[in-house]
Amino acid sequence: MFTHFYYHLKHFGVPVSFSEWQTLMDALDAGMAGSSLTGFYYLCRAVLVKTEAHYDRFDLAFASYFGDVETPEGLPEKIWEWLDKELPPIEVTEEMRRNHQQLDLDEMKRMLEERLREQTEEHHGGNRWVGTGGTSPFGHSGYHPGGIRIGGDGRNQSAVKVAGMRRFQEFRTDETLGVRQFQVALRKLRQFTTRMDGTKDELDLDATVDKTCQNAGRLELVWDRPRENAIKVLLLMDAGGSMTPHSRLCNQLFTAVNKSNHFKDMQIFYFHNCIYDWLYHTPTCYQDDYTDTEYVLRTFSPDYRVMIIGDASMASYELLREGGVIDWGLYNDRPGIDWLTRIRRRFEYSVWLNPIPKKYWDWTDGAFTIRAIREVFPMEELTVDGLERAIKILMNKQSTGSALSMVQ
Repeated sequence: MFTHFYYHLKHFGVPVSFSEWQTLMDALDAGMAGSSLTGFYYLCRAVLVKTEAHYDRFDLAFASYFGDVETPEGLPEKIWEWLDKELPPIEVTEEMRRNHQQLDLDEMKRMLEERLREQTEEHHGGNRWVGTGGTSPFGHSGYHPGGIRIGGDGRNQSAVKVAGMRRFQEFRTDETLGVRQFQVALRKLRQFTTRMDGTKDELDLDATVDKTCQNAGRLELVWDRPRENAIKVLLLMDAGGSMTPHSRLCNQLFTAVNKSNHFKDMQIFYFHNCIYDWLYHTPTCYQDDYTDTEYVLRTFSPDYRVMIIGDASMASYELLREGGVIDWGLYNDRPGIDWLTRIRRRFEYSVWLNPIPKKYWDWTDGAFTIRAIREVFPMEELTVDGLERAIKILMNKQSTGSALSMVQ
């Protein structure tokens, strides 16, 4: 059973290693889960899940695998049978309120253990035993201001129900980005500063003092790269057409990028389906409001980091043919794949972010063009995980890909 659960977790994307699984087995042998499914749930999560980003995946896997399992959660089954009754609510009087006091939690636990050892039959309407409809501190459908509810509506809070709540859904990092998440992810690009690849022309006073002390007073100057952010970003976003279902996401990205102040320069242009001779200044892609793509290639220095946002889905002729542009009244002398290749050659630090989940890339409409563009640009999903992988790509020059040798 547990071996199957191991592979079930892997199927749901929880990265469980064999050593972690062996640790769980040792913990179970030591009785650390008790006899409760809830205890097993929390033990598994503590041992197997390394980050809260995977909590939701773990919950989905746990609820799926143990959905049909029922346990008494630490109470004898006969107690649950006795409590499995629906009773009308009790009428609480002022005298009842005066006669009942709050009990200390430790005392409550001691009393409950005592009742469970001594109780031999079901009770309803009483004031001592675990039962229903009375004034006992243990049971349900009765009254006690400081009691412990057992059974009734509360019994459904089992481990499977806890997992099914999906309380950690927003912790996931494989979901589509929102404004705040995208802002946080963009901050990672602050690594691309002169602190990494700039000239060491700023005196590091602390390091100079340390080095001089190590040299017994002989002065040794230590230079460092300046702290100012030197990263420049060119963001190219697909707008309209097949990107319409992703328009809300594009608005979020636009908001996040415009709130970002982490870069020395940020330039944003738009295109429709594929990049041709024109890069537009607004998502409407008006034909009288653009910058020549040739001008961008000549003017923007190669150290710009280029992120292209688009689904890469279009008719094959839009990507591969002269005159393939879909807009009426326009004609492209170069195929779209040619322009993409030239952009890739000019800006070696470049990546394509696709809002379509990666699992659909090979069979969705436009799979052919997605595959062709992936031969030019490294492509990642537009999720937190995908963006972090894209940032790693932008940190290092990538090989130009097989398509770059196809178009001269």
